[in-house]
Amino acid sequence: MPASYAYLGPEGTFTEVALRTLPETATRELVPMVSVPAALDAVRAGEAEAAFVPIENSVEGGITTTLDGLVAGEPLMIYREVLLSISFALLVRPGTALSDIKSVSAHPAAQPQVRNWLKGHLPDAVWESAASNADAARLVREGRYDAAFAGEFAAARYGLTALETGIHDAENAQTRFVLVGRPARPAAPTGADKTSVVVWQRDDHPGGLRDLLSEFATRGVNLMLLQSRPTGEGIGNYCFCFDAEGHISDRRVADALTGLRRASLEVRFLGSYPRADRMAAEVSAPLPGTSDAAFVAAADWVARCQDGRF
Repeated sequence: MPASYAYLGPEGTFTEVALRTLPETATRELVPMVSVPAALDAVRAGEAEAAFVPIENSVEGGITTTLDGLVAGEPLMIYREVLLSISFALLVRPGTALSDIKSVSAHPAAQPQVRNWLKGHLPDAVWESAASNADAARLVREGRYDAAFAGEFAAARYGLTALETGIHDAENAQTRFVLVGRPARPAAPTGADKTSVVVWQRDDHPGGLRDLLSEFATRGVNLMLLQSRPTGEGIGNYCFCFDAEGHISDRRVADALTGLRRASLEVRFLGSYPRADRMAAEVSAPLPGTSDAAFVAAADWVARCQDGRF
C-alpha cells in the first residue's frame, strides 16, 4: 500500500495545516483530494494508507459529509484525532476593496463560523459554497468569486491578499480532524481515549434512543458526541453516531458495546484512539460500580454463583 495520506485539498486548507502536526507526515506523501468522499475512497481502493479529514467543529457540531462517509460504504476506522484552532481571513485579489465584494465563497462548514461578521460587514454579498476553503481561494484567484474565507496562510499560495484577518463569530473555535484507515487492531489504551461507533436500531419505537443511551449511562460511560444521520431508506429512518470516553479494552466500554450489539440491528465500530485534548476519562470520576475493578468483581461473583461458591 502506498506510504501516503490523502487529505481534503487543495493545498492550503486547514486540513493540511492540521495534518502536518502529525510527526509521521515527514515520511508520508501528502496527497490533496477534491473532497472528503474522494479522500476516504482512496483508502478503500488501496490508493492511500490513510485519509485525514475534518469531522467536527465547535460551532456547528459534526461534519455531515465525513460522518456519512464513515457510516456508508466499506468499513473504515479512526486511528488519530487532531484539534486545530480556527480563525479566518478574507482573501481577495490584490486591489480589491471591501466595497467591491459582491460574492464570497468557502466550505459550507465555514459559514456558521463567520455568519455574524458577514452580516455586519458584507450584508449584500452572495454566499457560494466550495469544496474547501482553499478551493474557494483558488476560485477567487480565477475570478469566479470576489472573496474567500480561508486561512491567512493560503493567501500567498494563491496570489491573494488578506483584506481582513482574525475573523470568527465564536471565540476559541476549533475543528476536530481524524486520521482514517482500513480496519485493524486498535492501538493500546493510553488512559485518555475515545471510542466511536455507529448504531442502527432494529425498529423505530418509543424510547428507542433512550434504550441506546442507557447502555452507556448504566455503565458510567460519558458521551462526547451524539448525532443522528439519515440512512437513505426513507423519512424518519436514522442511525446514530456516538463518541464515548474510554477505550474498547476498558471493561465498562466493552460491556456497553456488547449491550448495543445485542440490542441493535447493526453496530459499526469506528475505532478507539487517543483523545487530542489528552484529558483522561478519570477526570470525570466513574460512577459507583462502573470502574473496571467493579466489573471484574461482579463477573467473578457471577462465576462463583455458577460454581456454587457463594
